[in-house]
Amino acid sequence: MTTDVTTELAAAIQRGYDQRDRANMAPTIAYFQALLAEHPDHPVLVYEVGGAYDTAGQEETARGYYERALTLGLEGDVLRRCLCQYASTLRWLGELGESLTVLDRARREFPDSDSVRVFRALTLNDADRPDEAVAELLTVVTEHAEVTDLGRWAVGLRGLAQWLADGRPD
Repeated sequence: MTTDVTTELAAAIQRGYDQRDRANMAPTIAYFQALLAEHPDHPVLVYEVGGAYDTAGQEETARGYYERALTLGLEGDVLRRCLCQYASTLRWLGELGESLTVLDRARREFPDSDSVRVFRALTLNDADRPDEAVAELLTVVTEHAEVTDLGRWAVGLRGLAQWLADGRPD
C-alpha cells in the first residue's frame, strides 16, 4: 500500500479544499469519495474522506474512516493530523479515555507538536482535568514567548504549567 501523494493527487486534494463550503459539506464529501474511488484504499484519501465527514458533523462516520486510514498506514504530517482529528472526533463522541490514548500516541510520535498539545488540552478539559489542560496550553504559549508579549513572564508561566501538571503540590 502506497502512502505517496503525487503532484497530481496533491492538486486534486487541494481542489477539494478550495471548493469546500463548510455550511454544505455534501459536495465536498462526494468529491473526496469520488477521488477515493479512483485510488481505492489510498490511506491519505481515506483520511481526507473522514475529514470531510468530520467537518460535516458526522463524527461516527468520520471515526470509521480515520480508523481505516490509520490501519492502512499513514506517515509524517498526515499521520499527525489524522491522530489529532481522530482524537477530536472521539472527544466529540464522549470517548475521552480513548481520545487521550490516541493523543498520547501522537505525543510520543510528535513530541514537539503544538497541535497535539492543544487537542490534548481540549480533551483534558472535557475530562474535568482543567489544571492539566491549562498546563498544556501554557506550555504551548510559553514555548513561543518570543512571538508574544509574554516576555519576562514566560519562565514563571512555565513553572506554573509544571506546578499545575504536577497536581498543585505544596
